[in-house]
Amino acid sequence: MKNLIIRTLTGVVYVLLLVGCTCYSPVSAFFFFAIVAAATLWEFGTLMNTHLQANMPRPINAMAGVVLVAAVWLSAIASEQTAQMFALYGLLMLYLLISTLYRHSREPLKGWALCFASQLYIALPFALLPLLSIVYDETTGSMAYNWIYPLALFIFIWVNDTFAYLCGCTFSRYIPYKLFPRVSPKKSWIGSIGGGLFTLLAAVIIWRWQPETMPLLRWLGFALVVVFFGTWGDLVESLIKRQLGIKDSGHVLPGHGGMLDRFDSALLAIPAAVIYFILT
Repeated sequence: MKNLIIRTLTGVVYVLLLVGCTCYSPVSAFFFFAIVAAATLWEFGTLMNTHLQANMPRPINAMAGVVLVAAVWLSAIASEQTAQMFALYGLLMLYLLISTLYRHSREPLKGWALCFASQLYIALPFALLPLLSIVYDETTGSMAYNWIYPLALFIFIWVNDTFAYLCGCTFSRYIPYKLFPRVSPKKSWIGSIGGGLFTLLAAVIIWRWQPETMPLLRWLGFALVVVFFGTWGDLVESLIKRQLGIKDSGHVLPGHGGMLDRFDSALLAIPAAVIYFILT
């Protein structure tokens, strides 16, 4: 019961912070996701240094992620500081390469590869969020912040995860086909299908609430993209943890594990959603 209470309180605080910062303003959204990106990069570096002896420079790697997030957010609003931010990001990337010469790392290629992989896997998705939230306003002829799209993405992730778990627990005894047993033995096909159906229902509800945003079919496509790539994101993180031989990526969120555990689905769903909106 104590663990359940801690897990519930942590989950409530997490949801309130994400929803509140996303809806309040683009500034609050930027700071929230920049902090999340930095914390997740730091956690990733800790895991790799501990379990793979990678010797990743966590402070610089985390700082680079924040700068990338800032650069893309500034680019989305056509800020004059965009070029300087991208230049600073380039300098930090160069530092990650050059600093290895002075740290006497036994496996420098491993550190380089993991640093650049973490920028692509973790920093880039959070940096792409403004491409979902900052849109062209035809009435004013300028860029405007619309929180409904990034918020909907996380709502779809939460609905998919919750109902995949509930449907899996309820029906997997009758339809015991596993989704990806090599990586995540508990995930079932029936759970994934149930989570996807309820996510489509969530898309219909959001469309009825915000009918002026985009047509229903586009909302349903958005939801399906999040379902597929969010599930793959979860499986990718499960594969990482299985290779490292750990259960949770960290303990920063009591009862929920680490930052990677909370945002694993979003790390693939965000880029996929951006691509979806660009192509449609």
